Amino acid sequence: MRYVVGVDLGGTKTAAGVVAEDGSVLLTEQIPTLNRDGGEAILDATAAMVRSLIARAATLGATVEAVGVGSAGVINAAEGTVISATDAILGWTGTAITEGLTARLGLPSAVVNDVHAHALGEAWHGAGAGAPTALMVAFGTGVGGSFVVNGRPLLGHHFVGGHVGHFASPFAVYQGTPLPCSCGHAGHVEAISSGPAIHAAYLREGGSAALPDTKAVFESARCGDTLALAVIARAAAAAGQAVGGLINILDPAIVVVSGGLADAGELWWSGMETAMRAELLAPLAAVQVVRAKLGSTAAIVGAASLVLTQ
Repeated sequence: MRYVVGVDLGGTKTAAGVVAEDGSVLLTEQIPTLNRDGGEAILDATAAMVRSLIARAATLGATVEAVGVGSAGVINAAEGTVISATDAILGWTGTAITEGLTARLGLPSAVVNDVHAHALGEAWHGAGAGAPTALMVAFGTGVGGSFVVNGRPLLGHHFVGGHVGHFASPFAVYQGTPLPCSCGHAGHVEAISSGPAIHAAYLREGGSAALPDTKAVFESARCGDTLALAVIARAAAAAGQAVGGLINILDPAIVVVSGGLADAGELWWSGMETAMRAELLAPLAAVQVVRAKLGSTAAIVGAASLVLTQ
């Protein structure tokens, strides 16, 4: 049995696991991402965690042969470098991830954007397993996605493919003005349908400031808060319209929806799916849309697949 380490490197935490060639996860570890300390410090900490996993795996008779990484940021997967990143990770842009990890660990490595890694995990051994094409869309802190074709994500000519939160939504308007988006533009899907957008809309429209986050808005909605219900319904409709449009464009065999909102229950899911179905062209009416299965290990498994199967 072959073994590799898959790494899910995000803005707040970095998780990793020893993954077998059958997709099973043998061991896992997690550390805070040193997101204020620069790229080299992050690579040092990541390499230390990988070494720990390698040592633990060795006691179980498993030899790790490579490292795959799913990383936040726009990633040049061919060169293994970070093309651009937000201030969530200072000094990350320009970091040579694969070169740096290989130098530190003496093992071959590969890297892709973390959302693509998440989609690869679901397409390989998750909700999309066995499908020749899988569209994965994630609704959480942001909105992202990936289209996996025969086990490979479509990265785009500039490695920006998958930014499905950043096209226009007619829902992303308040009092005639497009809502600002995290990308610096306005009126995008993410500006109305992400988790933070739901909380922001609730406060903007007169909701209680005592509700500190999106989770609290959902809890209030379940208790009958009409404003919370309306805000969630609008966000779900925007999400569904966006997913439906993507299905019309890409014609996937299966659609996997993930992220914190997908896990929030029927309050969001039913509205999202209703709006999505209303968008679909007739030949696509029966397309299968499912919740993601792998949870927190999806990106770890997907990152491992970079060096196990590709």
